[in-house]
Formats: sequence, structure tokens, C-alpha cells
Amino acid sequence: MPQRLLLFALIFSLTAALSGFTPHRTVAPAAVSAASGPDTTVVPAKVLELRRKALLSKLDPGIAIIPSARPRESWVHAQDSDFRQENNFYYLTGLETPDSWLVLFKGEGGQGKAMLYIPERNPGQEMWSGRQPGVGPETAELTGVEAVKPAKLFEEDILSRLSGGASFGQYERVYMPLGGDPSLTRPIIDLALDGRHMIIDIEPPLANLRQTKDSVELVRLRRAVDITAEAHVAAMREAQPGMHEFELEATIEYVFHSRGAQRVGFPSIVGSGPNSVILHHDRNRRRMEDGDLVVVDIGAEYGYYTADVTRTFPVNGKFSERQREIYELVLGTQKTVIDSVRPGVSIWELERIARRYMRNHSDGLCGDSTCDRYFVHGLSHWLGMNVHDVGDYMAPLSPGMVLTIEPGIYLAEEELGVRIEDDILVTEKGREVLSSRAPKGVEEIEALMGGGR
Repeated sequence: MPQRLLLFALIFSLTAALSGFTPHRTVAPAAVSAASGPDTTVVPAKVLELRRKALLSKLDPGIAIIPSARPRESWVHAQDSDFRQENNFYYLTGLETPDSWLVLFKGEGGQGKAMLYIPERNPGQEMWSGRQPGVGPETAELTGVEAVKPAKLFEEDILSRLSGGASFGQYERVYMPLGGDPSLTRPIIDLALDGRHMIIDIEPPLANLRQTKDSVELVRLRRAVDITAEAHVAAMREAQPGMHEFELEATIEYVFHSRGAQRVGFPSIVGSGPNSVILHHDRNRRRMEDGDLVVVDIGAEYGYYTADVTRTFPVNGKFSERQREIYELVLGTQKTVIDSVRPGVSIWELERIARRYMRNHSDGLCGDSTCDRYFVHGLSHWLGMNVHDVGDYMAPLSPGMVLTIEPGIYLAEEELGVRIEDDILVTEKGREVLSSRAPKGVEEIEALMGGGR
């Protein structure tokens, strides 16, 4: 690290040692298992080629242009400088190189071609930000794209010729993301319109493709979910009255990173007591009290794929009678819905099943109203490279799709919120609960937490 940061770290370490500073508790070795799983740092080139071929099969003849992400400006927000590649670009290339372009061509006869434009290597910059693949055979081998050119030629090859008359003028359609960075896409759109090309959003066919996961994606998703389930177990074992929400968050994210997760899929939600009824509470500053429930909604991101698993448990390790009644209703709702997941069913049908079950089994638990009134969010969303991943919510379920099932009840006046969420893979015969390793039965949770402390 730079000398100034190293000096700061040494001073902090010395100060902490002299002051006797220690964290509230540390995760016991028994709470987490050894990291395992296959090497998923590289997407095989053959898989990338199949993805690009599948995308082209969904397009009419034309040019498809997919930009990469740009690096973040660390001097603006130093705590948010981590580079993360744009999902579609990564899905089709496996590269984490910023300021790059993927261009796909489809001819009238159906033949396809791919070209990559990436920055040339800069040894001086690499001293600060790490080595990047360069223009040449290395990148061609990694991606399966034979034509790799310097990014500085992109404007000459594409932008200056898109108005027609040159080698790309023959293509009538230009596919590109219309909801991306306007500073990247606006010049292309303007030139394409000047050349009387048809501008078509490439997001829908890409979303359709990404909605069904291939074998490489499922390996990464399974690992992300396993890590997240392990973090839930650690959180349940560590929780106790007097801890702050951020201390539980620290336990969770320690497990994430120690097991190989590159980042969180979304800000960790640790909402206790009154915060349990705030759906996206992520400030995590409150001191947890005896008698509180805590809603822990978390997801590790592994190899660009994120989990999303929620568990609700008592901070003291023992559900009160009232907490258990509401919890069991949410759990019963979730189990009924999960049992209904199979090919051909839609998310909207599952939503109706959830609300009907909750309404019919309320039994006065929520006063004059049935409890489905307090189920204030949707039951499900797609899961993948984003926590709310792309996909058609009207499409019937089919094998390879991954979705969440997450009913909840939020009683603000009682400061009592319960949400239970699992990640579900649709299979040929039904479903697989990917997150089953995270305990959710009342007795199971209480046994893990020691039955009250």
C-alpha cells in the first residue's frame, strides 16, 4: 500500500493495542467451515462463445454494441472505488477490463462475427490498479473473440463509419443498451440516426438469455448462496442482547470475505426491533435489546452472482409466543408457495397462492384485518448477476430460472417484522431450495442459538 496509508495502519494498530481495543466478539472457528468449491475466476471461452451465439440467434441482421463499465472516480468517493464490470459485457466476454467495447455482427445469411476493443496495456497505470489483459492473443484466448483491437480505434471503426457508406453501412439495425450511460451511447445513437439506421434496445433479448442460467452460472450462484447461508448460521450463533446491528453485520461480512465472496450483492440489512419493519433498513446502527426480533437480509456476491437470503430470529435466542405466532404464519406461507414452484407456473400465480394462504390462516393474529394486509411487498424476484435480476415477470417458470420466495408481515405498532426468504432453482420436476442450509424452523433456530440466553 502507499507509504502514507501504511504509516496510518501502523499507528492505528499500535493505538488499538495500547488501548486494549477488541471487537465485541469474534466468529468462533466452529461457526464457519473451510472455504471450498471450484475455481470460478475464469468463464471458459467456449461458454462465452455459446452465449454470444445464443444472443445473435435472437437478433435480426445488424450490429450489436455492448459497452463495458467505466472505472469509478476514487477521489470523489474513496469508499466506493471498487470497479465492477457491467453485467452484460461480463456475461458475454468474461473480462473485467474497463473502457472497452464488444461489437457483434450478424449478416443477412445468419453468419456472425465478434470484435473486442480494449485499452492497450499501460505499465505505469498497472502499478496502481493491477495488470490488465492486453490487445493480442491473450485476450483472444480468454474470450474466444479472435478480433481484438485497441479501444482507441473504436471511434474510427464504428462511430465514423456508422453513418453509412463504409464496411458497416450495410447493416440496417443497430442494437445497443438504451438505458445505459448516455455519455457513451448518445454519440452512437446520433450517428446511427443520421445514417438512417434502426436503433433497437438490446436489453430485452439479453434479459431473456440471462433469465435461464447455464452450468457456469449455477456453480457461482450455488457458491454465493452457500456462503450466505453460512453467514446466517454465524450471525445466529453470535447474536445477543447488547450487540449493535453493525456488529452482527461485521460477523456476516467477515464470513463473506473469508469464504471468497468478492463483495456484497447489496447493502446488508440487519434490522432489529423497530427497524425490523423497515424493508430496506441498512444503516445498522441500533443497539439490539432483549426481546427484539432481528431481520437479517443478506447476500454474498461470488463471481458476479449474488445470493439473497433472509432470516428472522430473536436476539436472545428464544421466540416469544406472539413472535412465534407471526413467524409460523410467514413460514407456513413460504413453505406452501415453495411447494408450488414448478415449470409452467408464473410468479403471479405464486403471489396469489401466498396471499390466499396468509389470508386464510390469519385467525385474528393481525386484529380486525387479515395478515395479508401487512404483507406489503412482492413475493418474488429473479436472481442472478443482480439481486433483482433481469427477466420477464410474465414468463412461466422453466428449468434453469432462479427466483426468490420471500413473504413477510410487518406490524409497525408492535415493532414486529418477520421476513423469510429463500433462493429457488426451477428444475425439470419442480424446484431445489438452494439456501436450505440456512436454518428457518423455530426449534432449529432456538437450538442453534442455545434456546435463550
